[in-house]
Amino acid sequence: MYTSDKRVSERQYAAVTRAYLLSAVLCALFGAVYELFSHEVWSCFMICAFAFPLLLGAIPFFLMQKRGKPFPGRAAELVHAGVAALTVGSILQGVLEIYGTSNPLTISYWVAGGALTAIGWLLTFIKQAVRE
Repeated sequence: MYTSDKRVSERQYAAVTRAYLLSAVLCALFGAVYELFSHEVWSCFMICAFAFPLLLGAIPFFLMQKRGKPFPGRAAELVHAGVAALTVGSILQGVLEIYGTSNPLTISYWVAGGALTAIGWLLTFIKQAVRE
């Protein structure tokens, strides 16, 4: 790998990590404000929505950057889509719980988000194993 490739990869990792950290902070703020105006009704899904971009996005990409791994490319897009689906699904489930109702269709967020995230990380690790 060329030195310029490493610099590009590090910039990509830094940008992705910052985006996920910003997403986590915005989700936490949104959850806090929503809980504030929800008349003391709360939902674990709403409170913990920030955890998906933090634990499945920011931390893994940061660790991959520190280990000097090449940026995963297209596989990262699957991870991004999966994390987004899990985060939106968690917020939607929280809104529905606070409202006092439920919807069986919210399971699709968990299934699609989990599958996309798992496939994305699996492809990332396979791609890195082939390169080594």
